[in-house]
Amino acid sequence: MRHNRLLQLLADNRRNFTPIEQRIVRATETEGETTTIYFYDPIVGDRVSAEWWGGICPQDFVPALRAIQTPRIDLRVNCPGGDVFGAEAMCQALREHPAHVTAHIEGLAASAATEITCACDEVLITPSSKFMIHETWCLAIGNKRDMMAMHDLLASCDESMLAEYERRTGQDIEQLRRWIEDETWFTAADAVKYGFADAVKEPAKKASAQASAWNLAAYANAYKPDRVQAPAPAAPVPASSPEFATEDHRARQQQRLAMLARTQFV
Repeated sequence: MRHNRLLQLLADNRRNFTPIEQRIVRATETEGETTTIYFYDPIVGDRVSAEWWGGICPQDFVPALRAIQTPRIDLRVNCPGGDVFGAEAMCQALREHPAHVTAHIEGLAASAATEITCACDEVLITPSSKFMIHETWCLAIGNKRDMMAMHDLLASCDESMLAEYERRTGQDIEQLRRWIEDETWFTAADAVKYGFADAVKEPAKKASAQASAWNLAAYANAYKPDRVQAPAPAAPVPASSPEFATEDHRARQQQRLAMLARTQFV
């Protein structure tokens, strides 16, 4: 059975947990009319997952979005994807918001993050950014009936994503299906050519190194940008080192022990 690549994606890209105001939404005003949202984390389905793995969850994102009252919103996206149901909840909030929402892809919009951008009124993408679509994944445990039910659920999720891509791009549904089956990575120019984005946006300043910061080993055909070398892995910190016993580490160890206690079989 294929390992759970969604959990791998979250684990590989885990950030230290910080409050919602610092992680997701920072407002900047241009004549008091524009609010900027920084969508710079993986998507998770609930707050517990966000606290455990890091990431953006709908319980935090949706209320923060609905509190915005400016007529324009800039959604700045650098996201490797994540939970498809969490993404749909955020998409619906974006569709319902009265503001004109412009997605600015600034590095990567992959997997479920592409649904987020499709829910916006306008999509701009920087020249070096990438856009990736693929079939939905899952982790399933159970008997043959459970597996058949999960197959049907995955197929349903794929159809929902395809409908969103078709609405956004106007591309033939069978072409879109082939693209998701192949896990297709689009350059910025191709994302515009095929309708996933409206225009390539020339960056006002030198491009950030954040565009290549995501660990995308969970994906089968992960894009490898030219002339970009992955940083050498840091040397492991000995357990006896004072740096190892941080407050964050102690808190997470206690969280793991508590979860282990709740999940033991009797």
